[in-house]
Amino acid sequence: MNGVEYMTVPADALRARCQQLVRDQGRLQMIYARRDADDELEVRYLCAPAKGRAFEMWCCKPVDGRLPSVADIVPLASWYEREMRDLFALEIDDMPQSAPLVLHEGASSEHPPMEPAHPRGQALTFERSDWHAPEIAANGDVQRLPFGPVRADVMESAQFIFYYLGESILHYQPRLFFKHRGLEKRFEGVAPALGTVLAERVSGVGSFAHAWAYCRAIESMADAGIPPRAEMIRTLLGELERIYNHLHYFAHLASTTTLYVGDAQGRLLEEKAKQINAKLTGSRFLRGIVVPGGLRRDLSLDADALGDVRALADEAVEYLQHLESTPSYMDRLIETGVLSRDVAYDQGATGPVERASGLDRDLRRDHPYSMYLDLPLEIPTDDRGDALARARVRAAELKQSFEMVKRLARLNLDGPIRTDLTLPALGSGLGWVEGARGALYYAVHTDAAGRLARVKIKSPSFSNWRVFPFTMHGGDIMDYAINEASFGLTIAGCDR
Repeated sequence: MNGVEYMTVPADALRARCQQLVRDQGRLQMIYARRDADDELEVRYLCAPAKGRAFEMWCCKPVDGRLPSVADIVPLASWYEREMRDLFALEIDDMPQSAPLVLHEGASSEHPPMEPAHPRGQALTFERSDWHAPEIAANGDVQRLPFGPVRADVMESAQFIFYYLGESILHYQPRLFFKHRGLEKRFEGVAPALGTVLAERVSGVGSFAHAWAYCRAIESMADAGIPPRAEMIRTLLGELERIYNHLHYFAHLASTTTLYVGDAQGRLLEEKAKQINAKLTGSRFLRGIVVPGGLRRDLSLDADALGDVRALADEAVEYLQHLESTPSYMDRLIETGVLSRDVAYDQGATGPVERASGLDRDLRRDHPYSMYLDLPLEIPTDDRGDALARARVRAAELKQSFEMVKRLARLNLDGPIRTDLTLPALGSGLGWVEGARGALYYAVHTDAAGRLARVKIKSPSFSNWRVFPFTMHGGDIMDYAINEASFGLTIAGCDR
């Protein structure tokens, strides 16, 4: 497969391989389980050894249904191990944290939810069960504040438990997966050409990135080249999605700092960006365009569309300048929610969040794809790790995205927009995209009939929600909304 080296790793060698990966300054990207063609459970570890080197996919067979935990070596592995135990009943030995992740208290089913024996679309059963509070809750001086899962406005469902003294947070615990939809299960048995429709609905604000990563996985399975015009338009649309997401980010951040004029201005700019999307593609969220092999239809990159982008770029730059010249806005961001470089690396931060903590990583440059192979790309970073650093990294990315859209539109390459694909039975493919929130991966497997057998989604918010609590402990409860907004998280992308 393009850009990925497969290798078999025995279970008893797994920990040593992870230790070597860390020594070589590589990074684990995701872990997932699946049933292979012989109906045996297999666990795959996707690793990025170092910049400029191909991904490695370690294929490991559990021994007697068990694997050793690697979370003490690579802490970000903890969520993946807990997820596999919840959904596949895979036993992981010596897990540093063993509480369920995806399945809430009282959840049960006759078969593990991701096993083929569990019917697709069948809901789990739940019984009332007590939630076990951390030891700190026994201290009578500590106050407990449960917030959610129903929150104000149109916020996604999640519950956050705060334990605090005065305004200082002693312990913070997010409880996610209230809206876990079993989307990876829903891919099973679906024709690969139709999988794009599901991918577009994993996370609405990342519809294009998800569809693009999924299509790239299918294309890598077919070992197919994509026409240059299709690659150009895909790259342009990927940057347009980044633009409207970053504009929404700044509007929301302004709102949490009580800068309501800044909120209104940001939402207006976001709306203008979505109107450009609709004018160009017919979809404000850029749906229904990308398909395996290229594009569903061609797009007209005329002078009007480019003029709209230029006008929006000028307004956005002026808007960012106004935000940075507003003392009440800046004061609330400085030193809020500091994420150290070491924690960002160990716990798996991605996208603008990791780059604001001094980690210089971006799939568009480190594992280039589509037109990023030829586009000049400077990766903005900051080493302070606070909310202001995260905002400034996104501001620099926003400006750069406008420039890339204008550069791509001027290219306006001619030619076909789609390649016919021939997919192998029992095939596998990996696709990746650097979305607005960070690294997004799709690992896709087909069965003997050529239908989807397993689709694993690693979304950036799954990574960044794991990291976020590390910025809360010891912080001020009055800064919570600002800190959460500075991460630009989505719950749908995490819960899937």
